[in-house]
Amino acid sequence: MNIGIDIMGGDYAPIEAMKGVAQYLQSGNPSVHLTLIGDEQKIKPFLEEFQIPSERVSIVHAPDVIAMEEHPTRAFREKTGSSIVIGYHLLASGKTDAFISAGNTGAMLIGAVYAVKAIEGVIRPTIPTLIPKENNAMSLLLDVGMNADCKAEHLNQFAELGALYAEHILGIERPRVGLVNIGEEKEKGNLLAKATYPVLETNPNLNFVGNIEGRDIFKDKADVMVCDGFTGNIILKMAESFYEVTQKKGISHPYLDLFNFEDYGGTPVLGVSKPIIIGHGISHAKAFVNMIKLAEQIYSSNLLHIVASKFSGKNQG
Repeated sequence: MNIGIDIMGGDYAPIEAMKGVAQYLQSGNPSVHLTLIGDEQKIKPFLEEFQIPSERVSIVHAPDVIAMEEHPTRAFREKTGSSIVIGYHLLASGKTDAFISAGNTGAMLIGAVYAVKAIEGVIRPTIPTLIPKENNAMSLLLDVGMNADCKAEHLNQFAELGALYAEHILGIERPRVGLVNIGEEKEKGNLLAKATYPVLETNPNLNFVGNIEGRDIFKDKADVMVCDGFTGNIILKMAESFYEVTQKKGISHPYLDLFNFEDYGGTPVLGVSKPIIIGHGISHAKAFVNMIKLAEQIYSSNLLHIVASKFSGKNQG
């Protein structure tokens, strides 16, 4: 397995990415080879400093970087020598098996859709996030920002993709699917929620348990919670700020530790044909280690082939 890593992506690049590479190689899967994508002159000194074995890594020179503030579509089109664009070229051409980056999120999403492509039958790829439940288990919330405006058929596919991820990556048997809404009753919600409920309710591939209110997000009401990317991103950012506030106030509890994004690394892009992991811009070494592990897990789990077989023959639109 060959995993490509954007070494130049993130606020603390390249040092934290290289620290993560070194830490992974100390205890990670010995059959995994890491392709380090970025400025070769900035990468090489860290190989010796962190005692990274040369046989476990290779360097692909990428002289440019897509900065966080750059327009993603324009930068992806114009900066062909950037670490993100070259990383996607390697992935799309089969030279790597997965790609991770903590760089410009918009550019990563553009590449996922236009360089790697969606799995046949998937209308729109989606990005999820893990949400800690009060019983210390994990649930999945999606979409969390890739698709701000959605239709019922989009949320239906998000639910199916999320359920497959929950089953094959999180190990949840017959995951419960809930629709994020403003009330428990079937008739509640905006036009999107009202149109989505009957679609999820009649989908034989889902274990649909009804609506999930805001107060239920952290409770054990569902294993997969579905919403449009606008709503999901607000929930995600709220949860991140909740963790930041408790850290600043010195409030310590094992449950609160579950909100530390570095323990999960990054978020996968679901519905595309290759494993792609998008990390937080403030990722440190621990997050990079866990991004590599997640990419490895997705590749080894056969999840993408399972998704492809489930969605084969479905209408696109």
